[in-house]
Formats: sequence, structure tokens, C-alpha cells
Amino acid sequence: MEKTAFEAMERYMLAQMKDSAHDKYHIYRVLYAALDIAETEADVDMDVLLAACLLHDVGREAQAKDLALCHAQIGGDMAYSYLRQTGWPPDKALHVKNCIRAHRYRRNNEPESIEAKILFDADKLDVTGALGVARALQYGGQISEPLYILDAKNELVVEASDAERTSFFQEYSYKLGHVLDRLYTKRAKEISRIREKAMTDFYRHLFSEIQGLHKNGAERLGALLTKELSME
Repeated sequence: MEKTAFEAMERYMLAQMKDSAHDKYHIYRVLYAALDIAETEADVDMDVLLAACLLHDVGREAQAKDLALCHAQIGGDMAYSYLRQTGWPPDKALHVKNCIRAHRYRRNNEPESIEAKILFDADKLDVTGALGVARALQYGGQISEPLYILDAKNELVVEASDAERTSFFQEYSYKLGHVLDRLYTKRAKEISRIREKAMTDFYRHLFSEIQGLHKNGAERLGALLTKELSME
């Protein structure tokens, strides 16, 4: 890809990035991880990969305004329109569109091409390790999700379905703790394994601190209130 074409595409991307958890730095991290992975794969169309990485989150603003929308689908359409307007042939632009549409953590649109698999893996690596924890907490705060919720027994709720992720612990249960199982490329799996301990250690420590505080605190409070009532 010519430098001028890349820079023009970069300017288009930067104009769309208004989500602090999915900002330009996220885009560059995904791009750089993808370049790392691509070195270990054969027959990668680097023009398609560069475009897909740069443009994969351009639909984020639309999803933020309407959560019923899918940023991957919207972003794929936006990328296709942009690329066609800048002279890309239909087949290449469609390839980029398909990569972007398949990059989200869902099983209803699996990546098929090597470029799509690299984009998927590079994007998922950004939710692994210490960085992944930081981004999950940042995004949760951004959309006003609580750090955790408790059930009637003061137990941390950790289970979640696709349609029900309302805390960091549920997000970890649904996605963060299973990223390694969803990766496609050998190189991405290697990177994820290196980062895995930092994430799991943080989760376990945070779980222990919160659960212990609520369990012991509730017991102490209950005992104190019982004593006060017995003195009447």
C-alpha cells in the first residue's frame, strides 16, 4: 500500500474514533499485533489486512448511539463505501468488508479468510493480559456498568449470557476468560498464553477481596444488629 493511501485512510479512521475504550491507540495496537501475526502466516494480502485493521471500528459511534446496531456490520459497510470511493476494486473492498464484519466476538459470523482471522485475533489480543483488564474496566465505566453485582446471598454474580453482561465479572465469565479458546492463529495463541497469568491473577485477587469484604462484613453487621435488638 502506498504511504499516501495509508495516510488518507488513517485520517478517515481518526475522524470516526470517539470512543475512549476503542480509540486510535486501540486501532494501532490491533494493527501492530496483526503485523506480528502476519509474519508467521503465508499468503496474506497485506493491503486488505492494513485496511481492515485501520477501519475495523469505524462503526463504533453508530453502535454507541443505538445499541441495537452492530458496529462490525455498520463498520464493514462504511469501510466498503470509503474504499470504493477511493478507487479500490469491488472484490478487494468486499474482502475488507467481510474481515470487519467477522471481527466481533460472536459465533454467527466466523472469519474465513486468513486476513479476517488475523484481524479477529489481533483485536481479541487487546482484551488479554493487564491491558485487557484495564480496557474492560474502562469500557464498563464508560457505559455506566457496575464493577460487580451481588445476589441475595451476597455472592458475586459471575455467570453471564450473550444478552446479559452487566459487570466486569460477568464480562470476564462470558468473554475475557475464554479468549484463548477462540483464537485462530498460532502466533496469537502464543501471545495470549504469555498474557494470561496477569489477567487471571487480577481476577482472582479482585474476586477474593470483594467477596471476602461483603461476606465478612455482612456477618459482622448481622451480629451487631442482633445484639442491639436483644438489648431492648
